[in-house]
Amino acid sequence: MFFHSKDHLELMERDYQPQVIEPEIQQHWESEQTFKTSEDPQKPKFYCLCMFPYPSGKLHMGHVRNYTIGDVISRFMTMSGYNVLQPMGWDAFGMPAENAAIKNQRPPAAWTYDNIDHMRGQLKRLGFGYDWDRELATCTPDYYRWEQWLFTRMVEKGLAYRKKARVNWDPVDQTVLANEQVIDGRGWRSGALVEQREIDQWFIRITDYADELLDDLDSVDWPEQVKTMQKNWIGRSQGVEFSFERKGSTERLEVYTTRPDTIMGITYVAVAAQHPIAQQAAAANPDVAAFIEECTSMSVAEADLAQAPKKGMATGESVIHPITGEDVPIWIANFVLMDYGSGAVMAVPGHDQRDWEFATQYNLPIKPVIQPMTDDPEYDLSQQAWCEKTGITINSGQFDGLNFNDAFQAVANALEGMGIGRITTNYRLRDWGVGRQRYWGCPIPVIHTDEGLKTVRDEDLPVTLPEDVVVDGSGSPLVGRRDFVDTIDPDTGRAATRETDTFDTFMESSWYYARFASAFSNHAMLDKNANYWLPVDLYIGGIEHAILHLLYARFFHKVLRDLDLVESDEPFKKLLTQGMVLKDGSKMSKSKGNTVDPQELIDQYGADTVRLFTMFAAPPELSLEWSDDGVAGAHRFLKRVHTLVSEHITEGNHSMSGEVNLDTLSDAARDVYRKLHETIAKVSDDIGRRYHFNTAIASIMELTNSVMKFSAQTASDWRVRSEAIEAIVVLLSPITPHVTEHLWSNLGHSQSLVDVTWPKVREDALARNTLTLVVQVNGKLRGRIEVAADADKDLILTMARDEPSVAKFLEGMIEKKAIVVPQKLVNLVVAPA
Repeated sequence: MFFHSKDHLELMERDYQPQVIEPEIQQHWESEQTFKTSEDPQKPKFYCLCMFPYPSGKLHMGHVRNYTIGDVISRFMTMSGYNVLQPMGWDAFGMPAENAAIKNQRPPAAWTYDNIDHMRGQLKRLGFGYDWDRELATCTPDYYRWEQWLFTRMVEKGLAYRKKARVNWDPVDQTVLANEQVIDGRGWRSGALVEQREIDQWFIRITDYADELLDDLDSVDWPEQVKTMQKNWIGRSQGVEFSFERKGSTERLEVYTTRPDTIMGITYVAVAAQHPIAQQAAAANPDVAAFIEECTSMSVAEADLAQAPKKGMATGESVIHPITGEDVPIWIANFVLMDYGSGAVMAVPGHDQRDWEFATQYNLPIKPVIQPMTDDPEYDLSQQAWCEKTGITINSGQFDGLNFNDAFQAVANALEGMGIGRITTNYRLRDWGVGRQRYWGCPIPVIHTDEGLKTVRDEDLPVTLPEDVVVDGSGSPLVGRRDFVDTIDPDTGRAATRETDTFDTFMESSWYYARFASAFSNHAMLDKNANYWLPVDLYIGGIEHAILHLLYARFFHKVLRDLDLVESDEPFKKLLTQGMVLKDGSKMSKSKGNTVDPQELIDQYGADTVRLFTMFAAPPELSLEWSDDGVAGAHRFLKRVHTLVSEHITEGNHSMSGEVNLDTLSDAARDVYRKLHETIAKVSDDIGRRYHFNTAIASIMELTNSVMKFSAQTASDWRVRSEAIEAIVVLLSPITPHVTEHLWSNLGHSQSLVDVTWPKVREDALARNTLTLVVQVNGKLRGRIEVAADADKDLILTMARDEPSVAKFLEGMIEKKAIVVPQKLVNLVVAPA
């Protein structure tokens, strides 16, 4: 690829031809294994990872933006002297493959592997610098065998267990549905009314790590929004756990509240439909039984419950208020979940909106027990609950007149003194249900024997998923595959059956980042190289993964640490969440007909143009509005750079040995040279620290304009021009690597740009002979002045007052004060004479 003969330099094409250049460059990178990575303790490491894609069949513009960000940063860090790991793989299990299999009557495996092959080609066509030797797909036994191995260790440690749990059951498809797959109470595919069933499910005790998952958020460099979302999801809260005496029963009813200060406002207690009290009431009352049956068809998703109409039924039972001794009725309510706490809540409709809505629906008493310290127009319990903690207790007997903290403690002490309550910490986080009644997923490595459940032995792993399966949507085909289900208990030699549930696909994506770091380990899940690369230095992906994926990956990492497989506490040091790609103000989607096919753009303009536009259109954390004109503009800029370099080569080679002597430069050359090093400083900071690629590109464009306007006359001029042109090529190379590699070669360099050292700023080149200062009158911009860099304050003020655009605002005024901010501005404070 690299030619440097005089004839070639003279014959370099003037026209920019990406369709010719880019395949040649990509072939060179592949043949030279340019991006192959190995551990090097002599260099600082940098592990840059983009969230890996689901192999849906083709890349969309969101993928292109995400992966271009990662590639730009990776190339910059490599040129800055770091040993960079940038891998790529495929999050390949999941429902979309099953749906496609149903539609096309084709095994999910074949569909998935074909998609991977196609999308791999698309990624290579975009010039991303991945170490393809480390590529992984989560649907391959080589990958998921170690996930199965880890699960067996979790079972040994008591972190994984099996219990009955309520699920959404589709009676037609005979399968469990996720909450998101229940639409208006019906299965998303069959349309059947969904039932609530209790079935045996596998769970992982993520709650054992709740405190650590919460506290360690302080140690990572993540957007505060993401940290807050995770904190809210974990939901650590301090409250009081106490029990009511049940009237006419020796049993007590346990509840937990974060608002013990409102205890005197309890007017009813609500229990879940699955609570034993509700079940007892149903046995004696057909109407209650019918209501509980109705509840079984409701979604158990919290978001759905919050929006659903509040429904309930009285049980006819009551509890005794622990302070007043009054009877408090027990209601069954559809907004109470059995899986949360004890499945019962104390209801204070005056100061909890959900309780208020229920009480209003069923004409239950609403008692104010907190009032604002000052007048609050929102305080109207006939319209809504008042839920603030900033008030004072009222109608609370011995607890009257207390603020939140004092009332909290006083009530807690009273309940504890009675032997029925205590202060405790609760969590919103629940154990992770990891079993799915699906086919296309990692088999759970468990067998059912006549001695009970047993995990599969290490030597018998992996439990391989049969891939020659056609899915029809009516439950998991694994259940009927006797060649999969039937097995032998190795301990007894007797017949046994395999677990036919598969893992939640979040399991695979919770540790893939670590496997990349030990990609060649055949005898262990992770090897010593994991600790060289981990934690990931920069993780890039959409904010839609802020909670579940990131939380599960953090949990897995801590489990891996406790098994002595990794040394670090957190998987991802820094997180960059990129915005969406929009067109016509909306997120691109097939249903809206506003998608843009990256492949068509690559075919028309080349990969570099696509990369340049996606980096230039918006900062990465903001949404990017698609613009056809913007793409064309990016292409025009690359043509200008190509023309600039090719004309420079035609004009002849200009020696660049040694350092530019600033004292020999003309004013014009000095200005260009200063601009060059200002640009190096800005681009280095924008790419390496701020990740604001749009402003980096803008500064390169400004430098390019300055060089094109600069007419070189002397040898020093030519020297500055040569250095600036080569710097433009180098600075652009992380963003548009193909055309810059091509130009660099034609400029006479044998070394690939990937291996070139990132340019350093010459501080002495930044010095200015003159400065432009802003002039304000009473804080408003009125003009600008050009002054000598060493001008004193008096001269600066004189020039500011004499500037015509400023002087007209001083007429008829008395100057009260004159402020000079060195190297920045002048502000003249004036008043009418």
